[in-house]
Amino acid sequence: MSSPSAAAATPVTDRRALIETLESGCKPRSAFRIGTEHEKFAYRLSDLTPPPYEGPDGIGALLSGLATRFDWRPVRESGQIIALTDGTGGSITLEPGGQVELSGAPLETIHQTCAEVNTHLAQVKAINQELGLGMIGLGFQPKWRREDIPWMPKGRYAVMKRYMPTVGSLGLDMMTRTCTVQVNLDFDTEADMVKKFRVSLALQPIATALFANSPFSEGRPNGFLSYRSHVWTDTDPDRTGDLPFVFEDGFGFERYVDYLLDVPMYFVYRDGRYVDVAGRSFRAFLDGRLPGFEGEAPTLSDWSDHMTTSFPEVRLKKFLEMRGTDGGPWRRLCALPALWVGLLYCPDALDAAWDLVKDWTAEDRNHLRRSVSRTALATRFRNVSVQEIALKVLEIARTGLELRARRDGFGESEAHFLSALWEIAESGRTPAQELLERFHGPWGGSVDPVFREFAY
Repeated sequence: MSSPSAAAATPVTDRRALIETLESGCKPRSAFRIGTEHEKFAYRLSDLTPPPYEGPDGIGALLSGLATRFDWRPVRESGQIIALTDGTGGSITLEPGGQVELSGAPLETIHQTCAEVNTHLAQVKAINQELGLGMIGLGFQPKWRREDIPWMPKGRYAVMKRYMPTVGSLGLDMMTRTCTVQVNLDFDTEADMVKKFRVSLALQPIATALFANSPFSEGRPNGFLSYRSHVWTDTDPDRTGDLPFVFEDGFGFERYVDYLLDVPMYFVYRDGRYVDVAGRSFRAFLDGRLPGFEGEAPTLSDWSDHMTTSFPEVRLKKFLEMRGTDGGPWRRLCALPALWVGLLYCPDALDAAWDLVKDWTAEDRNHLRRSVSRTALATRFRNVSVQEIALKVLEIARTGLELRARRDGFGESEAHFLSALWEIAESGRTPAQELLERFHGPWGGSVDPVFREFAY
């Protein structure tokens, strides 16, 4: 049997191998896992500025400290630490503007997910205290301009930085000034994948509304409750959005591969460097027609890299990624996997969620996606409010988690992790509205207190 690295280097000459890559994600329900990812902004405690990679209080020093003090192994690019791994499937990675991301290990329960989050935040805080840094979870950088954000030394980001302004006006903001929390979940068959993909795409705007947490930019209100969500509407239309074809008859792994073959590429990674091929299609690469690589077949590693450069609201790899929510505090980091596990991992709950959304049209979904960024739970949809829909969705998720019956040492199911979302949905008051009330009240028109009152 070939080693994983040898398999990844195997040339690919037809799309069937690409389809099989996605098909290989199917697994028995007993093997379903939960992978939670969350990003956070680092800042200097002294003046709230975002730290660069270099220097004694830089992001590089933070990564080095985590690797030295705790059980993390450094991953280097051009000699610099750009990620950490733990050997269990977890990693710490850097976003372009120095946002620090935990990509959690695949775990069986949300109880384990929250323990993982606690451990990670404690480790980061220990190193940050020595460096004079803080961390905060918001959907958008509340204070600093795009020009104030230092770029991290990763080769792929240099390619994206050049390409983004050619296809949208907010792509560089997406890269440097946004933070999200997302969850990765499994499927057992192609039909199961399709149903979960459709339900999660349709309901992503409801999650966006519940987690709306980015009302500030450059020190003042920006007119949105989830500005992060709005940024994605003007980033790159070729690789973002709702994917209406997912709801068409006959959708499956093959159709998603065809979509990805025509998503413009960013780069090809060869001999330790990123070769800029931005705007070219993977289909041309597969056919041996990629300029600069004429006659050369791509590898499965190239395909894996390319799959990470599409950014729809839900992304398919060997699992499904829910990508539609703003970063936030600890309770909401645990609430997001609770929401989607409750909806998608219990067959009865999945059926109920599909019944809720199955007659929504592409126009309905587009209306929701664009409207909730401004009005969140107050958005009107088919003569009801998104708040009313959110309460129904939470009830389905709670039932799904209770039926899963994954209990902790105190006998509690995973359903209690939804409590933060119930508070938001029942009150109709999003996290962003709480921030705005403080800005116009006790904060006296300044965003600076957010770094103190909402820090991890």
